[in-house]
Amino acid sequence: MRQMLRTALFATCLALCGCASADGFWVELAGERYTVEVAVDEAARARGLMFRDSLPDGHGMLFIHDREEPQAYWMKNTRIALDILYFDSALALVSQQRDVPPCSAGNACPPYPSHRPARYVLELNAGEAARLGLAEGARLQLSPALQAMP
Repeated sequence: MRQMLRTALFATCLALCGCASADGFWVELAGERYTVEVAVDEAARARGLMFRDSLPDGHGMLFIHDREEPQAYWMKNTRIALDILYFDSALALVSQQRDVPPCSAGNACPPYPSHRPARYVLELNAGEAARLGLAEGARLQLSPALQAMP
């Protein structure tokens, strides 16, 4: 029953905004667990963490793309410095952009590309990748609720 309720909540949130934030959405990386908001459609991925003044410790945003391919993120209208971590379909870290600064220059904000094809992108507060000592090949673990997503 609880899983059915969670699935219904997720479907409703996706229908409304293309993103989800609910109990059960977490990832683990280098032994640390992060509660994540999830962006699975183009509008939610484009909005990302724009216009936010902070991201609580232990939280992040997970972007899920339909295909594994080169990705590039930017910091347009983003007010907080972030680490942008790119993972392939096997959930291995393939590229990282650390300590990416906020940008208020609109469409003049520079892109921060993955250096290899990626399907998942995790944004965390700047400094997390260094604190965790992340290196290419680090594995991302998805919560059961995220594994069950289409």
